[in-house]
Amino acid sequence: MQSLLLDFLRVTESAAVSVMPWVGSGDKIAADAAATNAMRDNLNRMKMEASVVIGEGEIDEAPMLYIGETLGKGGSHDVDIAVDPIEGTTPTVNGQGNAITVIAAAPKGTLLHAPDMYMKKLAVGPKAKGKIDINQSIETNLKAVTAANGKDIRELNVLIQDRPRHQEYVKRIRNTGAKAHLFNDGDVIYATATCIEKLDIDLFFGIGGAPEGVIGATSIRSLGGEMQAKLMPRNDDEIRRCKEMGIMDVEGVLTTEQLVGSDDCVFVATGITDNLIIDGIDMEYGNYITHSILVNGREKQVRYVKSTYPIKQMV
Repeated sequence: MQSLLLDFLRVTESAAVSVMPWVGSGDKIAADAAATNAMRDNLNRMKMEASVVIGEGEIDEAPMLYIGETLGKGGSHDVDIAVDPIEGTTPTVNGQGNAITVIAAAPKGTLLHAPDMYMKKLAVGPKAKGKIDINQSIETNLKAVTAANGKDIRELNVLIQDRPRHQEYVKRIRNTGAKAHLFNDGDVIYATATCIEKLDIDLFFGIGGAPEGVIGATSIRSLGGEMQAKLMPRNDDEIRRCKEMGIMDVEGVLTTEQLVGSDDCVFVATGITDNLIIDGIDMEYGNYITHSILVNGREKQVRYVKSTYPIKQMV
């Protein structure tokens, strides 16, 4: 997987750059189409055979980057990929922060084929790995993370999405003395933040999309952290879809290793607009300047990459 890392970087960079004409435009469809086309074109140039396990939707919902689509020129690498051409379409077209383009990849058969439904997620960095339990209360988990990270509860920083479904959790977190930091969009980046020590984020918690959970789990496993998750199907049809995708214990806890079944995994994201971890695209002297994060699970290492693309080449 390591040998594909720079190729995946080119994929996310090209997708992010292709979106630039649509930042602030209000046109979600055009922005997503630009990113999806650029991502698919560049994935098909890579020497691999890749199966999309998380993409733009089922084959009857998405014309490209659909779940089950095979991409690449063929070769010795047989991989699963999870893609999100734009994570944060709304902030992109509103000219707001927290928009990225992202790819997670691992050997074939090792990324969870997660249905597009709600998932409860709990994530921590390496110091608190093995100390959390998603079946326990948020207060119990905060206490465990406090001890693992060597902090006073009043020093604990928790990231949680600003949604009505989380209001009670926010109140409970703050009642312990911990700090709840709210965000609007982009939970992949915020889950990853727990594993980047300089950001001083102790816990990520919330209910969001299952596909984003798998992508976030890839970066977390790569960096030595932990994610636990539980699917939250809302009806019999969603339960059926889970079982069709091979998830028979629908109510069970999904561990990091079940979400991403190999350390030989990679996570690559390029900023479209500024976010907690990486800057968005800048324009300078006729060039687009991209900022990306690359994480390799074998090395447990983060790389930050700044690249230049002449704007005239992108027209």
